[in-house]
Amino acid sequence: MKIPLHLPLLALCVATLPLHAADPDQNWPQWRGPRANGTAPSAKPPVTWSETNNIKWKVKLPGRGTATPIIWEKQIFIQTAIPTGKKPQALLDKDSFNPRLAVAGLPQAEPPPPGGPGGRRRPGGPGGGGGMRSEKPTEAYQFALLSIDRETGKTQWQKVASEVVPHEGHHRDHGFSSHSPITDGKLVFAWFGSRGLHCYDLAGNLKWEKDFGRMQTRNSFGEGTSPALFGDTIVVNWDHEGEDFIAALDKNTGKELWRNPRDEETTWTTPLIVQHNGKAQVIVAATKKTRSYDLATGKQIWECGGMTANVVPSPVTGFGMVYAISGFRGAALQAIKLSATGDIMGTDAIAWQHGKSTPYVPSPLLYGERLYFHANNNAILSCFDAKTGKAWFDAERLEGPSGIYSSPIGADGRIYVVGRNGVSVVLKDSPKLEVLATNRLAEEIDASPVAVGRELFLRGQQSLYCISEK
Repeated sequence: MKIPLHLPLLALCVATLPLHAADPDQNWPQWRGPRANGTAPSAKPPVTWSETNNIKWKVKLPGRGTATPIIWEKQIFIQTAIPTGKKPQALLDKDSFNPRLAVAGLPQAEPPPPGGPGGRRRPGGPGGGGGMRSEKPTEAYQFALLSIDRETGKTQWQKVASEVVPHEGHHRDHGFSSHSPITDGKLVFAWFGSRGLHCYDLAGNLKWEKDFGRMQTRNSFGEGTSPALFGDTIVVNWDHEGEDFIAALDKNTGKELWRNPRDEETTWTTPLIVQHNGKAQVIVAATKKTRSYDLATGKQIWECGGMTANVVPSPVTGFGMVYAISGFRGAALQAIKLSATGDIMGTDAIAWQHGKSTPYVPSPLLYGERLYFHANNNAILSCFDAKTGKAWFDAERLEGPSGIYSSPIGADGRIYVVGRNGVSVVLKDSPKLEVLATNRLAEEIDASPVAVGRELFLRGQQSLYCISEK
């Protein structure tokens, strides 16, 4: 949706580790951590905290967002959307074409025709039905990337990637900036979906940016997927209610390396890059199919149906398998062998599967040999043996948290679960449900927790907390 505790177990997973595991002891370079599975290999965050206990610092953030921060050494990077009150016609985000990019000669997509790229519009997108849709915004927002000093909480720099009136609204439970940035320790990439992909160095200097057009999300629920990075390649997924694609770019220049069309509904899951038998695969879980692509060429390797509607959770990988999961209007968990090829639905390439109490929004946690996941958006947790699919405990309720949007993490032999009401539960990593502590903060929390060193970072609706034992 965290910390691999047993180092010997890591040796079993070497062939299938996600490919951005550099400096795992020091950093949290992407939204699901150094191994893209919610674990922090050597972090030892506190077990207990409150508004008056073990708070190293608490700072108010500009704007609203639910994106998880990332951390590289002493810098925290976080994305946000800041309302300006401005309503000039020139800032209306009609087609996501940014004249500033054209003037600068920087790469961007051509402005799409009405109805989205290709002119196609599906039922349920903007202009269609959907009682949950928010009203169209009428003021400009600054889509910004912040660098925050990890030691003090002070903002080091703030870069506005785009200032526009968004072309559509968002679900009431999140804002316009639900994407997390990603870094390789030299460059940081801020992905704002319809507001483009922006590359900065760690000092905040813009290196390049690229515009992909305008998304039309189902029922104007809003955007939320984050990019994936391996080596010199950054991957973005563009599933919405128009023409879909997945694309790979050169991280140093923004040059598009390949683009593969897709046929999907709006997808909020983040791509997973994993190496298996010497080949890097990009895996995207989605409503119609979970698909794997060759990172080098974009060619599809395998596909598998079976997920539910509105896929949000990001997959995780280990033991030669990828675990795809979703839980809106149904329940699905599939352990798929990475050696698969072609259409594998109904074949033994699916090592095991499970069909109840799976998450809608939170992503799963793979910690050692145990796979943890929530039921829908509830404080109900399951723990399965990742190799065999055996249930250690199944859909057990946690007392304290009310609603779950954040994804659990693992650190120092413990599992951290954060509720939307600001109540967090710390569990022992165990085949039995064992609560170690229940902690409360004053703010609602939808972003996922981050653990680095001896610190835990929680992003509330208004503030960023650094939690550390004094």
